Amino acid sequence: MKNAAQKGFTLIELMIVVAIIGILAAVALPAYQDYTVRAKMSEVVLAASACRTSVSEGYQSRYGTSLPLAGAWGCESSTPTTQFVSKVQTASDGSINVTVNTSKLPQVSGSVILVPTPNATNDSVTSWDCGPSADTLSKYLPATCRSTATATKATNLSWAP
Repeated sequence: MKNAAQKGFTLIELMIVVAIIGILAAVALPAYQDYTVRAKMSEVVLAASACRTSVSEGYQSRYGTSLPLAGAWGCESSTPTTQFVSKVQTASDGSINVTVNTSKLPQVSGSVILVPTPNATNDSVTSWDCGPSADTLSKYLPATCRSTATATKATNLSWAP
């Protein structure tokens, strides 16, 4: 008599496949969630670009003999500018504070701070320091914007909308 060929999968084989898929999903889901928050945080950093341009131009033209006061750089907003940004503020030295809208990004609280570094003669901005105002925010920011020293520089500034 001929042996009948096995048709289909056994229960144990199916259970092993389901277990492997479960393990992969448990690892991939948190990584995917972090990735989506990081993508949204790039929009928060991008919201400061208009102010970066205003501040850079302000240093170059010096608006006469001195820099504008806090909140007078012409790029501030006390209302949401995008769905992930609740407000944009500036300080008298041109530092920019972009506050995250926590109703749209509940995983993140705080703000992104950008501080200009003027050259020796104070007539242009040579670079920007970028950093989070809270430690919980830093893991979601781009690698170039994770400096906690930036927030320390900006702690004594007066932010005005």
